Amino acid sequence: MERVSRLVSENRILIFSKSTCCLSYVVHVLFHELGANPVVYEIDKDPEGREMEKALVKLGCKAPVPAVFIGGNLIGSTNEVMSLHLSGSLIPLLKPFRMSN
Repeated sequence: MERVSRLVSENRILIFSKSTCCLSYVVHVLFHELGANPVVYEIDKDPEGREMEKALVKLGCKAPVPAVFIGGNLIGSTNEVMSLHLSGSLIPLLKPFRMSN
């Protein structure tokens, strides 16, 4: 979907989320604690949210939310983000986009 692609290209760190999703909230808090300032887009508050979910799945998201993009690249959902963090690989991905280095 063009809208998803546009949002990804316009935002350095983007988390597609739902306002009621606790896993999205955890990822959002983690990024803030790491000095990043992600844009969080609540798809459940968008009239085209269902279509956006379908587009995210087509892009390769195993779960539609949270769907994390860094520098225009799909990182994945909670499992992928946490795996990267635990292996020490997340901070280097965020470093070019962090507020405080």
